Amino acid sequence: MSEKNSTTSRQRRLVGRVVAAKAAKTRVVLVERVLQHPKYGKRFRSSHRFAAHDEKNIYQLGDQVMIQETRPISRTKRWRIIKKLS
Repeated sequence: MSEKNSTTSRQRRLVGRVVAAKAAKTRVVLVERVLQHPKYGKRFRSSHRFAAHDEKNIYQLGDQVMIQETRPISRTKRWRIIKKLS
């Protein structure tokens, strides 16, 4: 049982916003982060779009969701949506 908990804790989790919901069972989630330049200290915004699996097509455009890393589902999908935050 502890083995199962250790594998789930190693999977990354990110929070983002659904920006595309056109394909069946797939949502595109935009994850934005604020980073700081190592030398100059200036803060800047970085974003990345992840294709995430949504089995029942329940998440809609604009939803704040949490995604978790998983096994490859297709050529582009390596993430799945685990819950809606707002």
